[in-house]
Amino acid sequence: MARKYKPIISYRLKEIPIKQIKIWKEAQARKLDREGIAELAKSIKNEGLLNPPLVQKEGKNYLLMSGQRRLAAMKRLGAKKIPVHLLTKKTEYDLEDAKAASVVENIHRNDMNHRDIAEACKYLTEQVGKSAAAKSMGMSPKTLNKYLGFAGVPDKLKELVPSQISRDEMTRLYSLVLNTSKAENIVKKISKLDSALRKKYLVALSQSPKSSHLKLLKRAKSLLIKQNISFKISKTNAKKLSSESNKNDMTPDELAGKIITDYLKRKKRR
Repeated sequence: MARKYKPIISYRLKEIPIKQIKIWKEAQARKLDREGIAELAKSIKNEGLLNPPLVQKEGKNYLLMSGQRRLAAMKRLGAKKIPVHLLTKKTEYDLEDAKAASVVENIHRNDMNHRDIAEACKYLTEQVGKSAAAKSMGMSPKTLNKYLGFAGVPDKLKELVPSQISRDEMTRLYSLVLNTSKAENIVKKISKLDSALRKKYLVALSQSPKSSHLKLLKRAKSLLIKQNISFKISKTNAKKLSSESNKNDMTPDELAGKIITDYLKRKKRR
C-alpha cells in the first residue's frame, strides 16, 4: 500500500553537531559530484548556509531527510556544528517517507542526470504512488512514465511482452496511452503487424492520439513509403541530366525529382 506523502511540514531552526546526523544507507551509496561539492563549499564559505538541511530526531541522533550535498559541503569546510531545520513531532516522517522527501528534494537539483532521475522516480512511485510522485516532483503523469520506462508499465500489460509486442514497443505505447484497457485493446490490433509497421503506428498514435485504428493504420503505412529513392542511370543519361540541370539552374537531384513528379501528375490526369 502506497504511503501518503506529506507535502506540508513544520520545523524549527536548531544548531546541532554534525556527527549526530545520520544518513540512511541508500543515500550513503549515492555518488556525490566532488567538483560540485567543492563549488558549494566555496559558496557557503562566502555567503553562509542559506538553506539548512532538513532533519528529524531519531533517538539521540538526527536523520537527514534532505540536504546531503549541503551536509557534505559543510564537512568539507571542517564544520563541527551545522544549523538545520528540525521537523516538529506532528510532521515527522517514518524512515520510508523520509527517504521519499529526500528524493523530492534531490530530483529538483539541476545536475541530476537521466538515470538518477529515473531511479528517483521509481523509488518515489513505490513509496507514495504515481499520482503523488508526479505531483511532488512537478511532473505530468506522462513525463513520470517516460522516466519510469518499462518499470512503470502495469503488470497486466507486461504479460503481453514479448508474445504480442516488444518491451520497447510496450513502453512507448503506455507512455502514449495511460489507460490500461485502451492500451491492451491497441496491442490486440497491432500485434499481427510486422515490427516496422508497428513502429510507424506508434509514431502515428503520438501525432494523433484520438484517431481511429483504421486512420492510424493508414497513416502508419504512408509513413513507411520512402521519400528518398536512389536509382542508377546510364553514363549518357547522367551527362544529359547534368546538362539540363545546369540550364535550369538546378542540381541533378532536383531536376530528377521534378521529372518524376511531373510524370506522375500526367499519369494521374489520364
